Amino acid sequence: MFMFFYNFFWTLILIFSIPFVALLGKGRISERLALGFPEGFPGEGNIWIHALSVGEVVSAIPLVKALRTKFPGKDIVFSVTTSKGMAIARDEVESKVKALVTMPVDAWWCVRRIVNYLKPSIFVLVETDIWPGLIYHLSKRGIRTILVNGRVSPRTFRSYRVLPFLTRGMFQPLELCLMQSELDSKRLLKIGIGPGKVKTIGNIKFDRNWKPMGETERKDWMSLLGIEPGTPIWVAGSTHPGEERALLEVFRRLRTSFPGLRLILAPRDIERSGEIRSISQEMGLEAVSRATLLRNKTSYEVLILDTLGELERIYGLSIVSFVGGSLVPVGGHNLLEPASFGCPVLFGPYTHNFVSMSESLTEAGGGWRVEDGEELFDRMKMLLSDPEKRDNMGRLAREFVERNRGALDRVLSFIADRACGC
Repeated sequence: MFMFFYNFFWTLILIFSIPFVALLGKGRISERLALGFPEGFPGEGNIWIHALSVGEVVSAIPLVKALRTKFPGKDIVFSVTTSKGMAIARDEVESKVKALVTMPVDAWWCVRRIVNYLKPSIFVLVETDIWPGLIYHLSKRGIRTILVNGRVSPRTFRSYRVLPFLTRGMFQPLELCLMQSELDSKRLLKIGIGPGKVKTIGNIKFDRNWKPMGETERKDWMSLLGIEPGTPIWVAGSTHPGEERALLEVFRRLRTSFPGLRLILAPRDIERSGEIRSISQEMGLEAVSRATLLRNKTSYEVLILDTLGELERIYGLSIVSFVGGSLVPVGGHNLLEPASFGCPVLFGPYTHNFVSMSESLTEAGGGWRVEDGEELFDRMKMLLSDPEKRDNMGRLAREFVERNRGALDRVLSFIADRACGC
């Protein structure tokens, strides 16, 4: 009954969208309605991996590489929902897969179109973006479905508990839910998902090939960014509205004691770079965007990173890092990128998207949780004043990343057991 009303709802949306499709023609709307796919059909019985957006695409990168090695005779296809996620996928994944496609909306007609086009033998969903229509249709077609690197934030958990019978119906077609932590698994079990379907296997983000930054690469980046060798750099990544002003205020105060310090600030939404530059100028700080720096080298105190795909490597330049989405109630972002470079990681009180990771990194001694801007200032001043403490904390952060590898092998074993014919 649930699927009947669900499909009826989407049918109404499709009917009302027809005039807009006719008016706007091809493009992203056409892709989201499954009206066009890349030329050349992938081989039948392939492995289909789906990632919602940037974070999920990044999580999926080691999985794609491992599956290519594990199943060399199988095509791998990859789908992404958001345009930003697709931009990262084109850079990191496209050359490694048979087809890269935009995931359409969950309307029954669109779902059938993409499944008929891809013809997978198994569907691997990375972290989030559970669409009942797609999962149900795959199950009816006998196509096995696995949730990998699953997580359930407190906010999602609250929404699941409002109508648990609907949530159970949504998860029922999934054959297996491989979760990041015991807490994530317990949340699914509490809403009535069968214990045989839920497994805790760890976070595959740890299993990325974390490439250290050599001296040559460091020099190249410093030259590219117009920074003198030996300059101390603080990188604050994936920031959100409400955080930048606090970070800039901390930076301004730190400059009194550490006048050579530079701040590289990377907003989660790069379209906000102009707004952040204005805030910097209000505070009397000389700021420049990365795009402007590409055209014209100029001096600055604050660099606003408004380019995609560079933050991960730029973390390697920092002597201290801050990961955003955590001073405001967004839930935080991936702490592993700065930690993998052996860089101390600071973050705010809101890390409900990465509960296990943030707590474990803190316990390992590689990260510090700060409650507000004032505590952030105190911690930053302490680390900038004590190179030995800073280096030790960075070493512990790197060891934390290495110690937690191995989830990917466990995921591969579950997929291998179910990818019949591989």
